[in-house]
Order: sequence, then C-alpha cells, then structure tokens
Amino acid sequence: MRRRRPAPSPLPLREGVDPVRVRVPADDASGAGTVRNWLLARFPASAGDLEELFASGGIVDDAGRPLPHDAPLVPGGSLWYHRALPEEPELPGDLPVLHEDEWLLAVDKPHGLPTTPRGGFVAQTALVKLRRSRREDRLSPLHRLDRGTAGVLLLSRDPATRGRFQSLFQDRAVAKEYEAVAGHRPDLVLPRTVESRIVKDRTSLQAREVPGPVNARTLVERAGAPFAAGDGTWARYVLRPQTGRTHQLRVHLASLGAPIRHDPLYPRVLPPGAGDPARPLQLLARRIALVHPLTGEELVLESRRSLGGGEPA
Repeated sequence: MRRRRPAPSPLPLREGVDPVRVRVPADDASGAGTVRNWLLARFPASAGDLEELFASGGIVDDAGRPLPHDAPLVPGGSLWYHRALPEEPELPGDLPVLHEDEWLLAVDKPHGLPTTPRGGFVAQTALVKLRRSRREDRLSPLHRLDRGTAGVLLLSRDPATRGRFQSLFQDRAVAKEYEAVAGHRPDLVLPRTVESRIVKDRTSLQAREVPGPVNARTLVERAGAPFAAGDGTWARYVLRPQTGRTHQLRVHLASLGAPIRHDPLYPRVLPPGAGDPARPLQLLARRIALVHPLTGEELVLESRRSLGGGEPA
C-alpha cells in the first residue's frame, strides 16, 4: 500500500525547521468550540507559547490564513505553526558526504545524532544540521536511523522525485546491511533468518514481539571471531533486514540472547542518563545498495565508520 502524500505546508521552513502540523479529528467531540480552547486543552504545557503565537498571527489554517484566538474549530482541518525550539545540548555534527547528485544525498551519520526532529531535539538533528550547513531547505530523509545508530543515511534533494526513491524502499528494492557488536552465543546456529511480529506504540520505549502474522524478518550472520572486553565476551554480526520495523535489529538480536553492546533499551530499559556518549550503541548501517531510479546507476554506498572491539576471546 502506498503512503498518502503529506499535505503541503502553508508555512515556510524557519532556520531549517518544518512547521508543526496539528490535525483536528473529523469526529472531534471535545466541545472546545474555538481553536484556542482546543489547543490549550491538548498542549497545556505550551500555553504561554500558544498565546504569543495567537497574538502574532503565527497559527494558520491549511490555506495559510492567520487564525484569531476566537476562531471556530473546524473538525477535519489542520492547524500550522512554528513551535519555540527547546534548549538542546550540542550533539555530534560530522556528516561526511558519501554520494551526491541532483536528486540524492547520502551521508555518514554519527552515533548519538537523531535523524529528524523529535522530542527534545530539533536543531540538533541530522536533517536540520544539513539543511542549515548546505542551505538546502528541500532536503528530506528517505528513511530513518535511530539516534544511537551510525552509518549510511539517504536524503532526497528534490521533492518532485522523492517518491521515486521512496518506492524503492516500499518495494524492498533497497539492500541494507548492518554490522553489530553483540553478546557472544557459542551455541547460536548461524546464519539464520529471524522472523516475528513486532509492534511499537507510544506507551513504551521498547518495541515488543507479539503473536500474529510475521511483519519483521532479519538475516543474521556471524562475522569473525569473538573477542573479550571488560564488560563481557562479544561477537560481530552482519544483519540484513528484509523489513523495516522500529528497533527491529535490536529486538531480534535480544530475542536470540545476544543483545547489542551498550544498548540502553534491550533487553531492559536503563535509567535516563545511564548511557555514556563514549560507549555508543554498537550498531552501524554499514552498506546500502540500490539502482538509482533516475540514472539507472547501481549505487553501493558504504559507511567509513567502525565499531569498537577488544582482545580475541
């Protein structure tokens, strides 16, 4: 099933950051009456910022018309505005270019940098950093790497052709290979394809495997001899995902009894702040291969980063 094309924004980007879009449900029965009352009920922590936006005409409808505070709420419509940016710590910003043409940009994302704005990180994300440094407001990611995962990240440079690249991902015509350092299991028979049903919702930091039709598949292979380190005995694995569920590789290795080294979520969630930036998640998007949909060229894009190691076991 093809994803519906997102609605065009009536507001321009601001310093590389997209405006916020808030959809009003078509069957809204909140009784709020006005846009102001509905937004304040939904985002009470942002009351001060919202009042300033109303005063400055910064909240608009789908047509870009500024909405006064007493504008009636229209079910099924959308509200757009630029939110106040959070205070953010400086995150790694080295994003070496691996490939660049008229339509496509491939960079080598570092560990610890989110791909897109989310939660407390907006400016300190790969997307906004690249938009600002390259002065390219039209950049948009073609896929997402978790904040802790490093490696090859693809972005579209041309909205008119973005769908051509997205179709490759949807049709599973993009070959992805990851490298991981994870727990050594001498009894683990590899290679094998791990299959399960993975679900992820906003009520939990972890994704989980549940009964039902398979929606996640990963080919797992061992790569090299195990090695010892101060925190255990580890092995290198090559992972070739055939699907793209949230946290899929981390869940599948943990389910095999071989959780990824320095993973703050699997097999158990560590307390906030327990992670050490000097000990990043040992997961790397090593290689992406695809046929360029505009040129027909076979592209093999490979990360130049490496994962940590130790002494042979």
